[in-house]
Amino acid sequence: MLTASPKETAAAQNDEKGDAGGNATVAREAAENPLASLPVTVEDFIPLAKARLPKPTFDYITSGSEDQVTLRDNVEAFRRMRVLPPLLHGVSEVDLSTTVLGEKIALPVMLAPVAALRMFHPQGARASARAAARAGTICIPSTSAHNSLEEIAEAADGPKWFQLYAPRDRDVALKLVRRAENAGYKALVVTVDLGERKDDDLRNRFFVPQDFLLKHLRDCGFTHLTERNTYEELVAFNLQAWDPSLSVEFFQWLRKQTKLPIILKGVLTKQAAQQAVQLGLDGIVVSNHGGRRLDGMPASIDVLRDVVDEAGDRLEVYFDSGIRRGGDVLKALALGARAVLIGRPQAWALAAGGETGVKRVLDILRDELTNAMLTSGCKTVADIDDSLIM
Repeated sequence: MLTASPKETAAAQNDEKGDAGGNATVAREAAENPLASLPVTVEDFIPLAKARLPKPTFDYITSGSEDQVTLRDNVEAFRRMRVLPPLLHGVSEVDLSTTVLGEKIALPVMLAPVAALRMFHPQGARASARAAARAGTICIPSTSAHNSLEEIAEAADGPKWFQLYAPRDRDVALKLVRRAENAGYKALVVTVDLGERKDDDLRNRFFVPQDFLLKHLRDCGFTHLTERNTYEELVAFNLQAWDPSLSVEFFQWLRKQTKLPIILKGVLTKQAAQQAVQLGLDGIVVSNHGGRRLDGMPASIDVLRDVVDEAGDRLEVYFDSGIRRGGDVLKALALGARAVLIGRPQAWALAAGGETGVKRVLDILRDELTNAMLTSGCKTVADIDDSLIM
């Protein structure tokens, strides 16, 4: 669900033609932008992305809502947490693999749904999907990625979940669900913390280019829209096309329509976890949407333990918002998350180096988490528990 984007995204708008596949893409990107020897941390990707993107596009992904208090607190809350490893409990090697919804992944870090990925790199979510497959983890493309769900599914063989923004038109929503099923997506992630107001976007007059917006809407099933529609018509249609007030009734309807696991993204309270259980959902993502939606919300990590306690073993709990280090992953797992999702780090890395960049950011988090587990005496992900947290 997007509102805007800059016209000067010429580099991102010129989609690659005749791509021979992931290997050719990786080789070309490595020649043009040898990232492997440059970024050492997630935050090293920020200046690289800033140098390659128009200011409105960079600010769109990097900034948060209003005064950005929640955005900053998402990161700073991890810095306030302290880890106290046990003595005489060392390990010489670790296993980072875990399972999500019964599927084994190589590390407990998944790619979060991020809108407008094609504005950060011509290959967009297709590059992210290939990087996730190479890293042995799950990619969760957004309804608003600016690639169709079929394009993303065809880009890589790795496991994928589909993030669903719900059209008001239930027939269109159902067709999206059926298309996700047919394309091989293994779960639906429904984002409920909707709405966005960001000062930087207003100052930059950020907007989605007309061809991107038209493709996005047609990809979602609004095929009656064509090049004959004016930009103003497309914007007006987009504003009313989506359901911003998802209710219990929607999830009751969705649960009847599909056998795919359903995950609720945007949970911050015990009450929301209770509702997810009562609705028969399969998982929840503890998230404040990276501080993009409503400023003043608590840092996601500060509420994780309470939500996990409420969920118990009745559904799986994942975590999103503020992950910048492998040590952050360790802390989220220690408080009960089964895996974490990364949004901004994915977008920065994609802008900096396409598929190669996204794979690199996953490798950095893998290496940092490996070190944190070795230091904490945790041989497996299952060994990470809240006894590590002071």
